[in-house]
Amino acid sequence: MSESPAQLARRMWTLFEPVHEITYFSPEARAAYEAAGLRGGWRSYFAGRSAPLGPVPAAPVVAAFYGFAPGLVAKAIPSAWQQLPPEQVLQARLAGVVAALSRLLNGAGPEVDGAADQAPVTQDQVAEAAELLEAAVDRLDLAGRVLGAANAALPRPSEPLARLWHATTVLREHRGDGHNAALVAAQVGGCESLAWRAAFDMPREALQPYRGWSDEEWHAAEQRLVERGWLDRDRRPTPAGVQEYGEIELSTDRSAAQPWQALDPAAVGRLQELLAPIATACYGALPPAVPTGLPDPGTVSATA
Repeated sequence: MSESPAQLARRMWTLFEPVHEITYFSPEARAAYEAAGLRGGWRSYFAGRSAPLGPVPAAPVVAAFYGFAPGLVAKAIPSAWQQLPPEQVLQARLAGVVAALSRLLNGAGPEVDGAADQAPVTQDQVAEAAELLEAAVDRLDLAGRVLGAANAALPRPSEPLARLWHATTVLREHRGDGHNAALVAAQVGGCESLAWRAAFDMPREALQPYRGWSDEEWHAAEQRLVERGWLDRDRRPTPAGVQEYGEIELSTDRSAAQPWQALDPAAVGRLQELLAPIATACYGALPPAVPTGLPDPGTVSATA
C-alpha cells in the first residue's frame, strides 16, 4: 500500500527534525552561544530560535512558539538582545550546529551519541542531501508561516553542513507553523496542548518544567480539556479526545505535504536514503524524552 501525502509528510518529518534539534541539545551549540557572549540556556534557546525575526519583544515570540508560558519567555526576551544582537546570534547558531554535525556525522564522539555504530557520512552525501532539501524548501508556500518564512528569508549558507541544517530548519518551522494553525483552529491553547499531549504519550515531567507553566495553570488547562470531553476525570483521553487529537495531527501532516508532493518521487526517495543515517546519528544525541515528541526515525514505516 502506497503512502498518502500526509503519511509521507510525517515520515519526512522524522528524518529532518532530528537534524534541526541538534541546535538545542548539543554541547557545541551551547558553547558557541556562550563564546559569542550569550549567557543562559533559555536566552540561547529563545534568542537562537527567534533571531530570524529580528530584535523582537517577548509577545511575538510567545505567539510564534505557542506552547511556552509568557513569563518564561519574558525572562529571556528582550534581554538576550542586550547581550548579543540577532545577526550575531545567527552566526553563533550556525557555528554551533556545524561543529556538532561535524562530530556526529564523522562517527566520532561519545558512544551515547549513537554515532559509533555507523559509518561516517561523506561530504558528498551531505552536499547532495542539502541540495535536495533546498529543492523542497523552494517549493514551500510560506503564506501564514511566520517562523518558516523568517528562516527562509535568511541568506543560504555555503558550507554543506550549514546548508543541510538551514534547510531542515526552514522545513521544521514551516511544519510547526502549520501545527500551530491547527491548534488555533481547534481552539486549543498553549498550555492545553501540552497537558493534552501528556495524557497520551509524553510524561508531564518532560513538558511542564521546560515550558514554564505553573501547577495551577496546568491543572486549569486539564480541567478545560475535561469540560470539552477530551479528557476524563482521571485525565485520560476520551474517545472524542483521541479522535480530535488525531485530526489535529492529520491536519499538521497534510499542511506539511506540499514540498514532498511537488518534488519528483525519485528525488524524495533519494533524500530519504541520504537522510536516514544523518537522522539516526542526530536522534541518538537527543534526550530520551524529546519535548517535541519526535519518534525514532526508524519507527515510521514507509507504508504505515
